[in-house]
Amino acid sequence: MSHSPRTDPGPVGVWFVGARGSVATTAVVGAAAVGAGLLPPTGLVSELPEFAGIGLPAIGQLVFGGHDVADTPLPKRAEQLAAGGVFSPALLPAVTPALQSADREIRRGAVRRPAGEPQAGVAAALTADIVSFRDRNRLSQVVVVNIASTEPPVPARRAHQSLAALEDALAAKPAVLPPSSLYAYAALRAGCGYVDFTPSPGIRIPALDQLARQRRLPYAGSDGKTGETLVRAALGPMFAHRALRVLSWSGTNLLGGGDGATLAEPGAAASKTASKRSGLDAMVGTGVEGRTHIDYVSSMGERKTAWDHITFEGFLGTPMTMQFTWQGVDSALAAPLVLDLARFLARARQLGAVGPQEQLAFFFKDPVRASTGPAEHRLVTQFETLRAWYRGGRR
Repeated sequence: MSHSPRTDPGPVGVWFVGARGSVATTAVVGAAAVGAGLLPPTGLVSELPEFAGIGLPAIGQLVFGGHDVADTPLPKRAEQLAAGGVFSPALLPAVTPALQSADREIRRGAVRRPAGEPQAGVAAALTADIVSFRDRNRLSQVVVVNIASTEPPVPARRAHQSLAALEDALAAKPAVLPPSSLYAYAALRAGCGYVDFTPSPGIRIPALDQLARQRRLPYAGSDGKTGETLVRAALGPMFAHRALRVLSWSGTNLLGGGDGATLAEPGAAASKTASKRSGLDAMVGTGVEGRTHIDYVSSMGERKTAWDHITFEGFLGTPMTMQFTWQGVDSALAAPLVLDLARFLARARQLGAVGPQEQLAFFFKDPVRASTGPAEHRLVTQFETLRAWYRGGRR
């Protein structure tokens, strides 16, 4: 079911895994509001002057659909988010038609498929949903974005190491891939680029990289860099460039909402904390003391607070301390990045990109890479790489 985009750019589909969640709902609201000129594109990196005229699909050209196991319609979910302060209730009348249109394109996710069914059949059904969405809406291409709940890490399995072994196992066994990786497999089989916005296993399984390269498809991930880690990516290089020795860096995250409830589960929290810590270690050293904690506080709703405490050593061994507090609304931080990633990945595919898109590391805590050297986590350097890739004659 490979699909090549049309020569003339047409509407681009964005297929969310987790399509009735807070981030997806906020993304649909935001695309409708910005596309109609009701609000400025605040928070959208892809709308910065640096990326004008490089061929990104317009916000108004994005068509939304997705998979989910939840039943709450998007207009109702938007009402809940507006009541929680994610965006103004005054927006709802203008964006409700867009929410209704996207809601009609949501299909049942994999979790509620018949128990014990080999995953080949599940994957075929998921793939068919995406292909039908693309064909029905006459889309030039579809980008699949995973914004579903974070999954625990998975142990390496022989079936994960090669595409042939994986497909043999999918036809014979009921649980070869975790859900995020099953969705990634279905996306690639449908001929779609793929974005992992969570730290779930997703497309990191080697067999899926093989499939992406076989189908000549781009992908990116993982774990969107929205709040505390964004600040760390800016501050970490400051210490390194000023030759200041970081002794400890500890963080505590308090959050509510569905993401907070998911991360209350130890396995999911382990995926998230490992992702958050990887960039910090790369920037300031692996011998730095401290841990990152995540606590679920249901009364916080869609809001989150992160507090970081840093001890460091200055000239002549002088001890010093820095602290910062980041308070934000999780969905409003993540939704514009999801739209950015869909637009950038769609353009990358038009330009013939295949495999991991390292220029999109700017958006991720733990970016997937094609190279084997150390990952780049410095925020400014990542941004310059992003800008250079899309403006460097690749048109």
